[in-house]
Amino acid sequence: MDNEQILDDIGALVEEERALRQRTGGLLPEERERLAELEVRLDQCWDLLRQRRAKAEFGEDPDTAALRPASEVESYRN
Repeated sequence: MDNEQILDDIGALVEEERALRQRTGGLLPEERERLAELEVRLDQCWDLLRQRRAKAEFGEDPDTAALRPASEVESYRN
């Protein structure tokens, strides 16, 4: 996956996230679950993009960057 593909994925995820957040009347349980999934997936995508950009900046192959597990990416917040 290259940077453009990652950015496209981020755009689609953000669009879906916004649509859920803009719903009036509250979210159904499955919608709240989907929103939580979107947040994690967005964090993973941004992390992957940052990895790729850092590798490219320092002369490494950006294609060696890998999607990190949700548990790892989510722990960055703490």
